[in-house]
Amino acid sequence: MRRLLIGLAALLCIAAASDPAERLADPAQEARARQIFQEVRCLVCQNESIDDSEAELAADLRQVVRGQVAAGRSDAQIRDFLVARYGEFVLLKPPFSAGNAALWAGPFVVLLLGALLLVVLLRRRAEPAALSTEEEARLSALLDKRDNDTIAPHCGPNNPR
Repeated sequence: MRRLLIGLAALLCIAAASDPAERLADPAQEARARQIFQEVRCLVCQNESIDDSEAELAADLRQVVRGQVAAGRSDAQIRDFLVARYGEFVLLKPPFSAGNAALWAGPFVVLLLGALLLVVLLRRRAEPAALSTEEEARLSALLDKRDNDTIAPHCGPNNPR
């Protein structure tokens, strides 16, 4: 029963989306509106145009675009109206701007800075620190003692190696 209701609801949504009453009377204007629909993002679905989406907000946006086309506005004016109302996100292909460039370049810049930081940290770790004169003297004494122990081992009746 539940599947039947879901199927019926989906069918009604499809039928509502293709309602001839929504369309503009002039076929040229309707074709122009449909072209704009392909360029406008559904704010609910986010990865579909309002032409492909069946969300209520997409239907509302289609009506807004049709109203703008019927009012004689140009495509650029309609896009500007939608951007002013919803932001650049509403366009599937937003125009190039400094903000968009920062969004696209940001991850690469962060990756590059991370790589540079990693190289600097690895170089610091690889360079041994210089010994002070006190440390050099102690190291020399330890090495001399080791050399002497290998030449004349402490072997005897109490320490049989």
